[in-house]
Order: sequence, then C-alpha cells, then structure tokens
Amino acid sequence: MADSASIAEEASRNGSSNGNHSANGRSPSLGGAAGGLSRIGYGAARAGAGVMAGLAGRAARDMARRLTADLDDRDPDYIRENLPLSWLFASIWYRAEVRNLANIPEDGPVLLVGNHTGGNMAPETITFTLAFSTFFGVERRFHQLAHNLVLASPLGPFLRNFGTVAASHDNAKRALDAGAAVLVFPGGDWEVHRPSWQGDKIDFGGRKGFIRLALERDVPIVPVVTIGGQETALWLSRGDWLARLLRLDKRFRLKVLPILIAPPWGLDIGDFLPRIPLPAKITSEVLPPIDIKDRFGDEPDLDEVYAHVTRVMQDTLDALSSERRFPLIG
Repeated sequence: MADSASIAEEASRNGSSNGNHSANGRSPSLGGAAGGLSRIGYGAARAGAGVMAGLAGRAARDMARRLTADLDDRDPDYIRENLPLSWLFASIWYRAEVRNLANIPEDGPVLLVGNHTGGNMAPETITFTLAFSTFFGVERRFHQLAHNLVLASPLGPFLRNFGTVAASHDNAKRALDAGAAVLVFPGGDWEVHRPSWQGDKIDFGGRKGFIRLALERDVPIVPVVTIGGQETALWLSRGDWLARLLRLDKRFRLKVLPILIAPPWGLDIGDFLPRIPLPAKITSEVLPPIDIKDRFGDEPDLDEVYAHVTRVMQDTLDALSSERRFPLIG
C-alpha cells in the first residue's frame, strides 16, 4: 500500500514540492498525487475485500458446521442441566402440552413422524424434545431431523446439543441403527413455512421417504401431530417462486424463501433473522404406533400407506383445531 513518503516522492518528481508550474499554468503535481491516491484507494479496497472474504469464509464454515451436525453432538449432560429451565420456559411461553407419550414404545428404535410448524424456530421441535427427555429420561437416545434453515438459525447450537441433526436419509438410518427414537418432518421447509391460514392442514408435499425408511429398518411409525406453531408469526407466503428466482433450490436445497410478519422486524423475508415468536399455545398429540407390514402386508403400496398416515394425522389435527377457541390463546 502507498504511504506518505511515496506520495511525496511522486509529487517531487512532478514538480509539486517547490511550487513550480508548467507552461500551460497547470500544476504537474496533480497527476502524480492522483496516482498516489489511486494506489491508496486500490490498496484499501484490496484490504477491505480481504476482510470481507475472511468474514464470509468464517460464516460459510460456521454454516457448514451447523449443517453437518452428527449424532455424537447430542449431550446428555447438557440436556440434564438445561432441561428444567427450558421446560419451564416452554410451559410459560408456549403453554406447551404433549399428550399420550406412552404411545411411544419404551425402548428400541422407532420412527416418529410429525407435521412441521412455526418456521425456522420450529417450536414443536423444542417442546416435544423437552417432553420426550422428561418422560423417558435424558439417557434414552433421541434425535430430531430438521431442515437446513432450522439448523442455521440462532437456535441451531441449542438444538444440536439436544440431538437435532440435518434432515437426510443417511442421518436417519444411522440414528435408527444406533437404537434411537428419531423424529422426522416429511413436510420439511415446504410445510413449516405454509401460510398461517393453512396451519390446520397436514402437507407433506407427497414425500414418502419416511415410509421407505421405516420399511428398510423394520421400525414402527408413530405419528405426532402438533397445532399452534403457525400462530407464532403471520406467514403470508412460502415464497417458493422467490426461491426459484434466486436459484436457492440449486445452491442450498431451499425450495422456499418465506415471507412473514413477525416482531421485532415487521416484514421478514427468509425467516433468517432472530425474532420473537408470538406466545401461541403449542399442543402435540402422539398417536398409536403403525406397523406397516403388519397392517399393509410384506410388500405394501406406498401410496396407500401415505394416505393412511396423513389421514389419521389430519383427523387428529382437525380434532385439535376444534378445541381451539382463539388464535394464540388456544
């Protein structure tokens, strides 16, 4: 980078140091000084670009770390220490209620299938995880699969300690093979960012991977139905058209870029920034296990299984919806 000495030297060569003028009356020092300032500006720009590149690199590494969370990130000691206060917060803020946890088999691998609500903060992931650990104890292995936006959110580090990992078929298989209970949300980002007026609809988007997973690992499906999360903000649109326009589906596997209204920002595009969720009552209900082969045969029709699972979940969601008198209040 140019310094004051080089600027003086350049000015001297161009006659500015002794006040001489050229025959046309212009100061020949202007061109030299401008060149020196140009070099300063160029050097500063390079330094600034380097700083920005460093910050972007750290952000990218942090994002990659969050999205590659593995099963060993679950920390029973952390859960034990934070469970009482976390459950107290969930009970006060969300008035969380989780029904019929006894429908979950007492041990062994099981695939819990839930509807996804509440955007990137996904309150049911928190409330159900806290209730599960309280009911079965922190030593029982329990993992939750969440889409990338949830893990990239400010809640990501907290959730990782409680066993949340990036949603993928491989992560789910490894967790089940380790004997864990695994909570999946087939609707993913498509369902979790649906408009608020569709909050009482099960919408897996036709995704049947959870059925194949249960058949491959020969584990029962236990549906978990939640209501209230879509009242923690006002979702206006999934923004799937915006995600396609920005090619987010190709770059980050994001099929939506939600548009919502939430405090403290007001209008929020993407649901990336930390926000204050509205204190809506969150209610979850666990349904009886479904043994696919026992109910549908050794070679079940996936469409038939999908229709059955989503139907029983929708029936339960309708019943939970009928109990609610007012938004937020429940």
